[in-house]
Amino acid sequence: MSLRNKQIKFALLLSIITVFYNIIEGALCIFFGLEHETLVLFGFGLDSFVEVISGVGIWHMVLRIMKNENENKDNFERTALKVTAAAFYLLAIGLFFTAIINLINDSKPETTYLGVIVSCISISIMWWLIYNKKKIGKELSSDAIIADAKCSLVCIQLSFILLMSSLIYELYSINSIDAIGSLLIAYFAYREGVEAFKKSQSDYNCC
Repeated sequence: MSLRNKQIKFALLLSIITVFYNIIEGALCIFFGLEHETLVLFGFGLDSFVEVISGVGIWHMVLRIMKNENENKDNFERTALKVTAAAFYLLAIGLFFTAIINLINDSKPETTYLGVIVSCISISIMWWLIYNKKKIGKELSSDAIIADAKCSLVCIQLSFILLMSSLIYELYSINSIDAIGSLLIAYFAYREGVEAFKKSQSDYNCC
């Protein structure tokens, strides 16, 4: 097996890990977000599932590169980006209105300790994925894979929001912090939706 084939297979492995990690993370966050009535953890879980759609697009892209070395978007990737954009918009709207209602009602979660644990794990795994995606992207001279690594930085930012809001609530029991963290996730979801829609209209690849 040539060095380039090994590099492409490693890039494929990274995309597979990204997809399945987000599925597991999303399922756990949604379940415990509902169980512990913490909106920020629930919203983080929903965002993880939207990221799965994006990750499948990258997975498909790497498979296409393996076949013909062509990095121009095909219809599957454009559709994945459009679906991702729509899902991010819906997530942003749902989180925004729910967070506002929670602020008005002064709702509070039962506990947010799992948000602290999940966010720390997520930050560690995402940094590892970003480092390796950048490295393999440079080795393959693939702007698409490097761009995907940069897009993963958004996951780091969302993890920090989850970490800070969960930690502040656990330490100081500020009821509104859960809703405020959810509003920040809603903002990032909207911004990601805008970016995904723009990318679906261009020939440049990203997540």
